[in-house]
Amino acid sequence: MIKFQSVSKIYLNTITALDNISFQIDKGEFVCIVGKSGAGKTTLLKLLLAMEKPTKGNVFFEESDISKLENVSKLRRNIGVIFQDYRLFPSKNVYENIAYVMELMGKTNKQITEEIPQILEIVGLEYRANSLPVQLSGGEKQRVAIARAIAHRPQVILADEPIGNLDPYCTQDIIKLLKKINQMGTTVVLATHSKEVIDNLGERVISIDHGKVIMDEKNGRFII
Repeated sequence: MIKFQSVSKIYLNTITALDNISFQIDKGEFVCIVGKSGAGKTTLLKLLLAMEKPTKGNVFFEESDISKLENVSKLRRNIGVIFQDYRLFPSKNVYENIAYVMELMGKTNKQITEEIPQILEIVGLEYRANSLPVQLSGGEKQRVAIARAIAHRPQVILADEPIGNLDPYCTQDIIKLLKKINQMGTTVVLATHSKEVIDNLGERVISIDHGKVIMDEKNGRFII
């Protein structure tokens, strides 16, 4: 499904963010990308979203070379993204935050009305549909962000440090939710520097250090 083939990313001809990395992620996997701040995790995700192009090598999604796509909108319809800072619209309530993304993806009003209650049930926020972001806890805000990410039924979820601002209790809930989404058939790529989370997950771990893959193991642990 996702393949990085001898990929390097160099900024300003001097700063190497990724250095000749290669790996493959299969459909339905739950994969953790780990490393210290500045290791290259975010650059890797930007390449997958076609926000950056590799300096060398190729990044593939479903056999298509991402850097050569003329229309990246189709790619991004297949990928949902979750960020550390939630990125919710403060003037829109929970329902409206989700509906807005669905509208952008071409969903009809009928589809939006029918599907949002189901999405809210998945993330456990049925009772928060009319709440504004300012009325939500950090964990609830991240659940809304996850709801938006899965609203268009993407094949892949990219979670970029989604637990960085959360307390341990909320962190556990968010990880359980990501596992639930994965068990429903969605590929999940989780970028994090949380050793405790990684060591308790028991999933595949790809460790990056100074732009290089230093470990890729099933049932891996945090070793950096």
